Amino acid sequence: MFEYELHQIRSAELIREAENHRLVREARRVRRAGRDAAAREAGRNENEGHSNHPRRHRFARVA
Repeated sequence: MFEYELHQIRSAELIREAENHRLVREARRVRRAGRDAAAREAGRNENEGHSNHPRRHRFARVA
């Protein structure tokens, strides 16, 4: 019986932790959407300062 109770406690902890992660992810998504909307309203380009290619190559050149 003790092991079953431990299992129930652990299960409840995992469920709470997953819910917290979902809340954080949703809050970040909402904040990002707000920043993007504010940038569009201000007339700035969404990718201002960023190009479509990385500044530096991912791997070193072969000699």
